[in-house]
Amino acid sequence: MTAILFLIYTAIGGGAGWALFNFAEQSLVISAIGGIVITLLLGQLHLILSGPKQRLDEIDTKIGKLEDIQRETGAQLKVTEARTDAIETTVKHELTERRDALVSEMRQLEGLIDRLSSSFENQLSSPTQTVQPAEDATLRAVKAALHDGRVDLHLQPVVSLPHRRVAFYEGFSRLRDADGTLILPAEFLDAARRANLMGVIDNMTLFRCVQIVRRLAERDRRVGVFCNISAASLEDAETFPHFLSFMRENKDLASSLIFEIRADAFEIRSRKMRENMDQLTSLGFRFSIDHAASLSLDLPRLQDAGVRFVKMNGDQLLDELKNPAGPRPICAIQRHLAGEDVSAVFSRYGITLICEKMESEAAVIEVLSFDVPYGQGHIFGMPRPIKASLMEETAPPANFVNRLSSFG
Repeated sequence: MTAILFLIYTAIGGGAGWALFNFAEQSLVISAIGGIVITLLLGQLHLILSGPKQRLDEIDTKIGKLEDIQRETGAQLKVTEARTDAIETTVKHELTERRDALVSEMRQLEGLIDRLSSSFENQLSSPTQTVQPAEDATLRAVKAALHDGRVDLHLQPVVSLPHRRVAFYEGFSRLRDADGTLILPAEFLDAARRANLMGVIDNMTLFRCVQIVRRLAERDRRVGVFCNISAASLEDAETFPHFLSFMRENKDLASSLIFEIRADAFEIRSRKMRENMDQLTSLGFRFSIDHAASLSLDLPRLQDAGVRFVKMNGDQLLDELKNPAGPRPICAIQRHLAGEDVSAVFSRYGITLICEKMESEAAVIEVLSFDVPYGQGHIFGMPRPIKASLMEETAPPANFVNRLSSFG
C-alpha cells in the first residue's frame, strides 16, 4: 500500500514538473527540480500523517493484549476463589461436625450423671431402704475433704460475642477424696446442706477465687470471675461474718469478683439474706443470678439488689426472644418489647444478659441476631481444674482451713 502511494506521489511530482516546463515556460532543470521537490514534500507529508496512526494502532494492539491477559487472570481468580470457598466450607463443616460430636458426647455424659444423681436422690428419699449408712459415709467424706483443704476450683470461660474473647470465668467447687477421686456435686451438695457445711465450702472456694482474680489481674484486669455462693452461706450466722471480713480485706477486687446465686434462691431470699447482700454491695461487689427460668424479671428490683448479670439457658432464652408474644422483663417501658430490644433494655438498668449452656454453633448464630453480649457453654470451653502448681499456690493457709473446719 505504501509503495503504491509513493508511485502516486512520484506521478504527481512528474506532472507538476511537466506543467512547469510546458505552461510556466521554465527550464527543464528547474521543472525537474520542482517535480522532485513536490514528490518529496508529498512523501514527507505522508510519513508525518501516518506516524501517529501507526503508534495508535500499536497502542490499540497492546491494550487488546492487556485486556486478554486481564480476562484470563479474572477467570483464573474466579476459579481460585471457588476452590478457596469450597475448602473453607469443607473445613467449617468438618469443625462443626467434630465440635457437635464432642458436645453430643458431653451431653450424654451429663445425662448419665443426672440419671445417676436422680437415682441416688430417689434412694435417699425411699422409705423402704436404709440410707443412713450411705449418707454418713458421704458426710464423712465431705468433712474430711474440708478438714484437709481438698476443695478444688474448676473454671469455665464466659466469652464476649461475637469475638469470643474470654471476658470472665465461672468458678465451680469440687471436693476430692483422700485418693484424689472427685466427689461430684450431686453426691456432696445434699449432705453438705444437711450438715450446714455450705458456708465452709463457699468460703474455701472464695479464697481460691480471690487468689485467681489477683493472678488474672496481673495479666488483664478486664477479666473477672463469677464465684458461686449458696443462699445458705448468705444466711449462715456463723460463717458469714468471716466471709464478710475476708471480703472487706479484699474489696479492691470488687470490680473483678462477682458473686453468683441461683435465681430461684434470689426470688425467695429472706430478710437476713437481703441484709447480707446489701453489706457486700456496700463494699462495691456485684451479684449475678443464674438459671433464670424466664425473661419476665423485675429489672428495677434486680438493679436495687446489686444484681448486674443475669444468666439464662440458651434454648429457653432463644425460645422466648424469638416469640413475639413471649415473656419480657418488667421495666419502665410500656410497649411490648421486640426480641432484638431485650438485651438493650437490660443494659439500661446496668444489667448484662449472658446466654449460658450454649452447645452448638447454630445456637451461637441465633443468639448473635439478638445482640446478646456474652455466652457460656461447652461450645466455648468446659469447666477445667486450675493447674496443679496454681492449686498449691492458691490453697488456703492451715489457720484459715482450721478456723472454717471448726464450724463443721
